[in-house]
Amino acid sequence: MMRGRCKGVALVGAAMLAGCATAPDPQLIAVVAPPPVYATDLPPAGLDEAWWRGFEDPALDALVERGLAANLDIDAAADRLDAAAALLAAERSDRLPTLDAAGEAGVDLGSDNRVRASAGLFGLFDPDLNGRLAAEIRAAAADYAEADYVLADQRRLVAAAIANQYIEYRRTGAQLDLLEQSTDLQERTLRIVTLRFEAGLAANLDVRRAAADLAQTRARRGLIAIARASAANALAVLIAEPPGTFAPPPARDDGTIPDYARGPAAGTPADLLRRRTDLLAAEARLAQAAAQIGIEQADLRPSLTIPGTLGLGDGTLGGLFGSFLANIGAALDLPLFDGGRRRAEVEAARAEGQARLAEYRATFLDALGEVENALVAIEAYEQRNGDLTEAIEQSETALGQSDALYREGLASLFDVLDAQRQLIASRQSLIDSEAALASSHVAFHAAVGSPGY
Repeated sequence: MMRGRCKGVALVGAAMLAGCATAPDPQLIAVVAPPPVYATDLPPAGLDEAWWRGFEDPALDALVERGLAANLDIDAAADRLDAAAALLAAERSDRLPTLDAAGEAGVDLGSDNRVRASAGLFGLFDPDLNGRLAAEIRAAAADYAEADYVLADQRRLVAAAIANQYIEYRRTGAQLDLLEQSTDLQERTLRIVTLRFEAGLAANLDVRRAAADLAQTRARRGLIAIARASAANALAVLIAEPPGTFAPPPARDDGTIPDYARGPAAGTPADLLRRRTDLLAAEARLAQAAAQIGIEQADLRPSLTIPGTLGLGDGTLGGLFGSFLANIGAALDLPLFDGGRRRAEVEAARAEGQARLAEYRATFLDALGEVENALVAIEAYEQRNGDLTEAIEQSETALGQSDALYREGLASLFDVLDAQRQLIASRQSLIDSEAALASSHVAFHAAVGSPGY
């Protein structure tokens, strides 16, 4: 959960529109000008408060919960939020008077060697005549809001990373399952070819071809093992566990890829401005830049401080203190001439504000592109999976027919091996496509800033 309560304020050009709201300022939305709808026409559904539960996989749920509780990047972001909160409190304290105490004692080296002492209180109050303190507080508040959104965004990224690595872990498991099925199929073919060769019904070349296909399939095991270990180690890092000794929670042992059971919750492009925490962080940086302009402009105006003292002094220790001192005054600072330095600093702050605005717009366009890409990918992979399923069915039929014909001597071994390769390749493609579809759902929810972090 985000700990901040004061949401962003907008900078349009160099103007500051300060306030505490639950959404970006309408003028900022107008500057970004999001399209009214997404280009890809998919029926929206309600946003999930914990989108990863749409996979209906308890193992994934457990990993995400562990990651959100233990991830070290999230911990670092939380510490930076605490630091920002402390700095904000420090800036606010500048609106209060300061009070310090001091004392001294000494010996007059002379005929009487008298010990003299003094003590006093020294205070200072800044009424913020030029508005600098208020601008510094706004800047610190914006820094705090940014740190708050960065923490939330880190949680968004970690949840998506865990889901993607878990999908990869499951994909490699499905690949291993397919590898076993493929080697069993090719071993049966090799046995048949060998028996036919021994009976004088097949050439030795056929045996070697079948054996080569089997060896090539077995050779994939090492590559799958590498990818599986890499996914497991990545999961370990994400949940702050030592890689190498970490074992993911038990997953379904059915050689399948997690299937997202719910439709995409697209909403509208303008919703990104209210949900995407990286956009809200960029907006907070806009607010900080606007406050920095106010800080620099304050230096162009007079400043006033009110110092005061209260003390006892010029007395001996034996007789306590000999005199009571008190004074209060005012110090006015009028900026007259600095060679244009102060105005140059204002212009630099304004230019930085414009740069922050450009960065905000770029961040929004990137986010919009991520949503569009994910929606296109979901639609494309769903279609691809259907086509691959049809390809597998046809390849299974073709393999059965070619195998039967080969046994009768009516087809060559090349026909059998070619049908096997097509079937294995289609099954492998379906595994990869199903994993890509699952990852596209993850990318979509990360892109639209679904809640639940």
